[in-house]
Amino acid sequence: MMKYGIVIFPSKKLQDFANSYRKRYDPHYALIPPHLTLKNAFEADDEKIKDISEKLEELSNHYNPFQLSVYRVSSFQPVNNVIYLKCEPNETLNELHKELHQDFIGEQPEYSFVPHITIGQKLSDDEHSDVYGSLRMLDVNFEETIDRFHLLYQLDNGSWTVYETFRLGRGN
Repeated sequence: MMKYGIVIFPSKKLQDFANSYRKRYDPHYALIPPHLTLKNAFEADDEKIKDISEKLEELSNHYNPFQLSVYRVSSFQPVNNVIYLKCEPNETLNELHKELHQDFIGEQPEYSFVPHITIGQKLSDDEHSDVYGSLRMLDVNFEETIDRFHLLYQLDNGSWTVYETFRLGRGN
């Protein structure tokens, strides 16, 4: 059994911006590039992942590329001490997220879907309030087109790497 996840990677410009904070505030900094999670980690064997991969291919054909707007720093406190770049919710993101949690991979998400890119996590309460206090003043404004999502898998050292990439809208 391997661990898999489904994510969107933003542009290099947005990743560089996120990483400038992640390297200080996110212990997962070295394990995965900045990303927007569409589906949290799940387990699958080789047989099942082939199946999932085919379904993802099908799914990706039903959606066109879409605009992603990232517009401020926010936090999930008090639920947890995560600081993130908030993404403007949009229909395509919500639909994709919903479909990825229906029949074929199951497992409803623990929390309702808030599209975001984590820049800080696992901070103590004091750290969190200091860091969030200064970061939420940042002027954040990114607009970009998202035209693909990725199925990742986790390596033995805990880092994540791309298993397969799915381009949006090829079926249209």
